[in-house]
Amino acid sequence: MYRPESFKETDPDRIADLIADYPFGVLITAQDGLPIASHLPFLFEPVPGSPGRLRGHMARANPQWAQLAAGAPTLVVFQGPHAYISPAWYESPGVPTWNYAAVHVRGTARIIEDDRELAGLVERQIVVHEAARTEPGQAGWQLGGQQDMPEERLAQLRAMIVGFDIQITEIEATFKFNQNRSAADRRGVIAELGASADSQDRAVARIMAGELASGEGE
Repeated sequence: MYRPESFKETDPDRIADLIADYPFGVLITAQDGLPIASHLPFLFEPVPGSPGRLRGHMARANPQWAQLAAGAPTLVVFQGPHAYISPAWYESPGVPTWNYAAVHVRGTARIIEDDRELAGLVERQIVVHEAARTEPGQAGWQLGGQQDMPEERLAQLRAMIVGFDIQITEIEATFKFNQNRSAADRRGVIAELGASADSQDRAVARIMAGELASGEGE
């Protein structure tokens, strides 16, 4: 990953938060010199004494899981909010650019062979993603109650997927949010993006406002 010093992000909490907020990543491996990519949701789990791990699953019909089983090096890319930045928003001269946040995670995967462990992973993914999209105080969809499927059917569905966890060896992150511009220029960008109808623009504005407030408070 290209990481200019001004934009290099090393705070593990901010990196974990970005993955949690934007968990739909791209899993990349290589076969015979050609890159292969799958678009998948991930769970990031801290592990004491290590960079942590990523957990997920894919369709058994997806041939990429065989590479994971063989111990192929993996790269997972997470893309956070991003937005076009017009120099018209600066007080000082500039050129157009693009603000963004991205995280690259490298590691080696372990295939989850145990059905009970796979069932727990799937349930955990459901709980996490339902909670992120359910109003406070309300219960999201869950494997239980009247919505539950017979265990036999659930076992059949689990047989159609392959679970894995990736032991992380390296995490790199770039949070490019005009840190190389003056506070006045950044405030101009925040004002324009914050007034945009685009949710990505507003997300970038929120991050920039938080960074600017933190920097001014130092």
